[in-house]
Amino acid sequence: MNTFRLSTLALCLTLVGGAAHAEGKTREQVRAELMEAKAAGLVTYGEQQYPVDVPATRTKTASQVRDELAVARAAGMVTFGELDYPPDVPASTGKTREQVQAELHEARARGVMKSGELDYPPVASDFSAK
Repeated sequence: MNTFRLSTLALCLTLVGGAAHAEGKTREQVRAELMEAKAAGLVTYGEQQYPVDVPATRTKTASQVRDELAVARAAGMVTFGELDYPPDVPASTGKTREQVQAELHEARARGVMKSGELDYPPVASDFSAK
């Protein structure tokens, strides 16, 4: 009885394996892809050429890179050495100091923003007043 079950199981696995193989690539397709990869220099032999040197594709010209560098320098985004890292990005909100302070006073008056140790962590009801 066990022999019959094992034979049936082996037959089913063979049929399923054959069906799965039929859905994949043919041997000729795999060989063609291998030849294309060899021609492109993407196949290595041994440890001498690992990792494969993939040729870099350039999307920008040298003048475009120079222009971007000049814009970054003008914006203060280029740093030199460890003391300038990370670069200081000028924060610009478009509001004056007085406007920001007025918004802060208004938020405190409405109870949206609280200050002090007893008000931390904020409760979800604090944000529903917005």
